[in-house]
Amino acid sequence: MAVKLRLTRIGAKKNPYYRVVVADSRYPRDGRFIDIIGTYNPMVSPAEIKIDADKAKTWIKNGAQPTDTVKALLKKSGAID
Repeated sequence: MAVKLRLTRIGAKKNPYYRVVVADSRYPRDGRFIDIIGTYNPMVSPAEIKIDADKAKTWIKNGAQPTDTVKALLKKSGAID
């Protein structure tokens, strides 16, 4: 089972809002997930990023691979170096 940290879209049309979730890579983007570790709102200036750093570090330590976008968000929020 390949576990990933990735974004799932929950926003309305032309108003994106994302959750940062831990999910099995075989499930669809907005499908089943294991855990919610944060949110990302790109529509406000500056973009609002709320991520639980402890959960993110725990999942990465256990082998979850963040996508490129989530890795950039984790760096911006200070959850990882």
